[in-house]
Amino acid sequence: MAKHNPLNLNALQAKTLVLLQAMAKNEEFIGPEPEPGHVLVTSMPHAHGDHFHLGEAVVQASDATGLSNQAVFVALHRKGLVKPHQPSGIVITPAGLAYDTGIADQILHRHDH
Repeated sequence: MAKHNPLNLNALQAKTLVLLQAMAKNEEFIGPEPEPGHVLVTSMPHAHGDHFHLGEAVVQASDATGLSNQAVFVALHRKGLVKPHQPSGIVITPAGLAYDTGIADQILHRHDH
């Protein structure tokens, strides 16, 4: 059985990666594939109140603070999970797309509200 979070991402890094992985599956947030196996995220979800919608999931805004934290993206880049994309956007690498944080079900709430 594969170990969850083998790169020992901290909580903020793991939450952010889970959200990026979910965005990578949603046409609303992605652009053209920059290179095979990579996904370009070009926009971020907009919160209304204390949450936002990401596909069929609801995410608490408090779980998404890493999306606006440059240090989180620097750490994820250093670990090979994302790459910056100019002028704006973030590329999720194949390693980032496949990475299992073990917390997706805690962040992506899939129920009606």
